[in-house]
Amino acid sequence: MASTHPPKLYSLLKERYPEYMDAVESLGKVTKKQGPLKEKTAQLIQLAASVAIRSEGAVHSHTKRALEAGAEKDEIYHTLILLTSTIGFPNVVAGMSWVDDVIRGSK
Repeated sequence: MASTHPPKLYSLLKERYPEYMDAVESLGKVTKKQGPLKEKTAQLIQLAASVAIRSEGAVHSHTKRALEAGAEKDEIYHTLILLTSTIGFPNVVAGMSWVDDVIRGSK
């Protein structure tokens, strides 16, 4: 299963800019409370958005969080495959490689 430790850069930002990072974390918590979506669904949506903007770090983070929220590997891969007609095959494959980093335990 995924590590519960935040990435080094995240920890560094939290150390350097504690008020800023508190605000970022608060925004994430507040937005999740604004609707009926369950945590797993929210993480899969955020994973899809992360792949769409080609943010490797965010893909790693939301893959870990989706797994922790109960998403199955097949649900994660299906989330990415659904993006093919929207963001293109090469972007989906890049996202899958980043998801694999987490699932195989290298991130």
